[in-house]
Amino acid sequence: MAKLGKRTRAAREAFAGKENLSVEEAVALIKANASAKFDETVEIAMNLGVDTRHADQMVRGVVGLPNGTGKDMRVAVFARGAKADEATAAGADIVGAEDLMEAIQGGKIDFDRCIATPDMMPVVGRLGKILGPRNLMPNPKVGTVTMDVKAAVEAAKGGEVQFKAEKGGVVHAGVGKASFDEAKLVENVRAFVSAVAKAKPSGAKGAYMKKINLSSTMGPGITVDVDNAVTE
Repeated sequence: MAKLGKRTRAAREAFAGKENLSVEEAVALIKANASAKFDETVEIAMNLGVDTRHADQMVRGVVGLPNGTGKDMRVAVFARGAKADEATAAGADIVGAEDLMEAIQGGKIDFDRCIATPDMMPVVGRLGKILGPRNLMPNPKVGTVTMDVKAAVEAAKGGEVQFKAEKGGVVHAGVGKASFDEAKLVENVRAFVSAVAKAKPSGAKGAYMKKINLSSTMGPGITVDVDNAVTE
C-alpha cells in the first residue's frame, strides 16, 4: 500500500468521525484543509433517489451561482451572421458553424459550454455522439439552444452551472473555489441544492435527496445534513 503524504494524513485526521454536518460546518472544514498548491475547486455530489433509465425520473437543469464558480468558462457558439457577431461581442471564445463542427469532429474540444441558435441544430446534431457524453450538447431545456445568444453567453461566463443526473442518480458540480469567503461558498452550495430540489422529476418515488457530499479537489469528502442543506 502506498504511504500517505503528510498533507493527506492531516486532512483525513481532521475529517475523521465527522459526518452529516451543517453546510456552514462542512465548508469551514473543507477550507481549513484545502492545502494544495493551487486554488482547489469545492465540489458537491448529490445522490438522488431516481432511476435515470426512465425518462420521467431524469434530473436536469441550470442554476446561476450567486457568487460565480471562480472558473474561467470557455464558451463555444454555433451561429451565423448577426447572431455570430452578437456572440463574439458578448464574449464567446469560439464562434462558428460548419467549420466549428469539423474542428470538433477532428477532436478539438477547447470549451466548457456549447450554445447554438435553433437554425444551427441540424449541424450540431451531427455531433451528438461526441458532445453528448461530455454533457456539452446544446439543449433548449437549459437555455443553450436559443436566439438570445448574448444572454446565454453572459450567463455562462457569469457563473451559471448546468447539472444532470448521471448513472446511479448522482449529480456532481463545482460550486466555487476554496479561496472564496465561507459565506459565499455557503450561499453557492445552498443555491445549487435548491435548484436540484426544484428539478425533482414527476416520476421520483420515496426519498429524493438521499445524500449530499462536499469536498475540495484534493481533499476527502464530508457528508452534509440533507435537511440543513435544503432549508432556505
